[in-house]
Amino acid sequence: MPSHPPVRLAVIGAGTISQSVHLPAVQRLGALFETAVVCDLSPSRAAAVAARCGVGVRATHSYESVLADDTVDAVLLATPGTHAQAARAALEAGKHVLAEKPLCLTVAEAEELGALAEARGLVLQVGYMKMYDPLTEVAAAELAELDTPRTVRVTVLHPADEPQVEHLRLAPPTDDADLSVIAESLAYEDARTLDALGEVPAELGRYYRDVLNGSVIHELSVLRALGFTLPTTFGSAQLWPWPVEGEPPCLLATAPLGDGAQLVLNWNWLPDHPEYGEEIAVLARDGRLRLDMAAPYLVDVRSTLRVERAEGALRRDTTARHGYDTGFVRQLEEFAAAVHGEAPVRSGAAGAAEDVRCLQALVAALAARAGVTVGGEAAKGAAA
Repeated sequence: MPSHPPVRLAVIGAGTISQSVHLPAVQRLGALFETAVVCDLSPSRAAAVAARCGVGVRATHSYESVLADDTVDAVLLATPGTHAQAARAALEAGKHVLAEKPLCLTVAEAEELGALAEARGLVLQVGYMKMYDPLTEVAAAELAELDTPRTVRVTVLHPADEPQVEHLRLAPPTDDADLSVIAESLAYEDARTLDALGEVPAELGRYYRDVLNGSVIHELSVLRALGFTLPTTFGSAQLWPWPVEGEPPCLLATAPLGDGAQLVLNWNWLPDHPEYGEEIAVLARDGRLRLDMAAPYLVDVRSTLRVERAEGALRRDTTARHGYDTGFVRQLEEFAAAVHGEAPVRSGAAGAAEDVRCLQALVAALAARAGVTVGGEAAKGAAA
């Protein structure tokens, strides 16, 4: 039997990620969590999703009412875009926070939120589920045994959303959401992008918000979990085709990772590809490692790891040896343990700040290639 009462959780945002993985994972960990509230800007969607969660789960479209609810211990922020405003409000209301990425768009926000959580004695955890994948920890241990990594290659195949979520058969979008709240959130993101980068072309600002902070940031969290220090400068960076109206360009960037290793980061927009793919490959003097991360929106699909040694020994590691729970489940387990004071937070605000610094350095390299000068935090980071 668990030694603590379940964490009473409010799920904020009842969209694809909540319905596909977060709520099923919470239900799987029923001894650790009690879903108290489902909150969504659409009252009808909040009611429908809450009803599927079971008897007694309340539905609301008011985040303020959730924060004022003494029966809620923690919030899981799964709304689109950045989560700095919602996380700040929750911490100020005395709630623990598990926030989907990106936590924020500026280093200043990350530092502010980290300090606020520490001052209030609250947990602030960022939803970098790939850090919690069972095989990420195994891969980190294997890497520690390899001699002198030379190349770290990260390759992402990113399809359009439709093929990734088709299996969920979600109800069509509703039209009863409060659009003014969405407009305010977008205005906030525009302002923080200006703080981060200064006056840059609108296409580059959108790429920073939507692709780098929306997708590539996951790869940075995995690199940190594997023991690498994120680069603060990039040797080369390019986008192609650029610009294309309505489609994000592909990305290829290189950067030093320290100790002689080089990062090759390749993000590919492949809208007609049937599946998401993500590979982290490390080439070392005496062997190589390949970690293929599980696709999102699938609660039971597992990652795979292959390690080869130069002396000829070949090992294959699968999740059968390391449990069947995915990173989504593991991050919730650690969140509950952190709330009860039984474990530190692995993916906190300090890590989010590192990721933001790295992405700003990447934008500075992209801007320089286009003959554009960045400002804001990115310029300060380049000058440091």
